[in-house]
Amino acid sequence: MTFEPEQLGQSRTDLAEKLRELRKRAGLTGDRLARRCNMSQSQISKFETGKKTPKLVDVERILRAVDAPPEMVAEITALARVANTEWQDKRSSWRRGMEKRQAELAGLESDATELRYFLPSMVTGLLATPEYIRASLSHTPGDSSRTVARKLERQTVLYNTAKRFTFLITEQAARWAIVPAPAMSVQIDRLASLSHLPNVRIGVVPLGTPTGRGPMNTFTVYDNRLATVENFTGRMVFRDARDISEYLAVFTQFEQHARFGNDARSLLRQWADGCRN
Repeated sequence: MTFEPEQLGQSRTDLAEKLRELRKRAGLTGDRLARRCNMSQSQISKFETGKKTPKLVDVERILRAVDAPPEMVAEITALARVANTEWQDKRSSWRRGMEKRQAELAGLESDATELRYFLPSMVTGLLATPEYIRASLSHTPGDSSRTVARKLERQTVLYNTAKRFTFLITEQAARWAIVPAPAMSVQIDRLASLSHLPNVRIGVVPLGTPTGRGPMNTFTVYDNRLATVENFTGRMVFRDARDISEYLAVFTQFEQHARFGNDARSLLRQWADGCRN
C-alpha cells in the first residue's frame, strides 16, 4: 500500500471505522467480539473509536472473529500496517522544540533493554563529543545550546549495564568530517574508548567490505517493538512486527560484516591518526 505522510493520521480513523463496520455487519456486540478475541470490551471500544491503534496481530484476531471476506482482510490489514507507522517531519520537530525531541528519545532509551543503531552516514548523539554535536546541529534554527546539553545528558544511559547497545558504523560515518580534522580525531578516539564498556558493542564496516547490499538509511531498533528510520526531511516510526523484523534482518546482515573489539579499535586508531597527521 502506498501513501503520503499526511495520510498516516487518516489511516487510523479509517481503520477504526472499518473495524466498527465489520463488527456490526457480523451482528456482534462489542462485548461478544471481545470474548471471541480474548480481549476486553474496553479495548475493542478504543480500537473502534480511534482512541487506541490496534497492532496488526490484534487486527488479525478481529478479522478472524468476524469471518471477514478475503478482500476486506487484505484492505484492513494494509490499513493496519499504515496505521502503525508514524511520520515525524523535521519542521514539526523544530516548531515543537528540539528539547522535546530529546525528551522523546530519552524515553525510548529508558524503556528499551536492547538497542541497535545502524549508522551509515554520521555518528549518533549518544557517541558524539560536544564539538561534534554542536556542529551537527548547525543547520537547525534557533539556539541549540540546550539541545546540546540534553544530548550530552542522554549519554549517561550508556553506563546503565542493564541495557545492551550495539552500534554499527560504516567507515564513511566514522570519518565524515562534521568537524575539522583535530576534532574528528577526538571523536574517533571516543568511539574506541566507549567500545570498552561491557554493555556496548561498537562494530565498524570498512570501505571495500563486500556486504551484498548498500547502506541506505540511519535506523534504530528498540528491543523488538519499535524501529525509527531517518532521512533528510524527517523520520518514520514503525510499530508493525513485520516491519521491525525486516529492519532486524538488515541489521544482522551488516553486523555479520562488521569488525568488533580489538579489530575495530585498531581501525579506529588508524583513522584517528590519519586525522591527526
